Amino acid sequence: MKSKAKEMHDVEIIIGQILRIGVFISATVIIIGLMLYLITGSSGYANNMFPTAPHIIFQGILALKPFAIIMLGIFLLILTPVLRVVVSIYAFYKESDHLYVIITIIVLIILIISMIIGYFGK
Repeated sequence: MKSKAKEMHDVEIIIGQILRIGVFISATVIIIGLMLYLITGSSGYANNMFPTAPHIIFQGILALKPFAIIMLGIFLLILTPVLRVVVSIYAFYKESDHLYVIITIIVLIILIISMIIGYFGK
């Protein structure tokens, strides 16, 4: 059985890896979108409109529209710290730090509500 300190160290390593991998993947997706934009010379949308609705972004990704791919990269970049908050909840739970579990759950709820308001509050 792992010691609590070793387990917490492992969780901290995982959190660091999540942040690095998330930023790397999102940057790669954004660069692919930018390269497609430079190659085609077109955003894939009339009048350089930006896709913002998830279903429009998804359709644009399937059609390899550069701005949709860039938006996917930005979305992944936004989700990276959200995933970090979720892993932090687990870490605090394993430490039996109930106060920080509650505080971090509140932070997660605020993040989710903010995203919902940002999407529907256009």
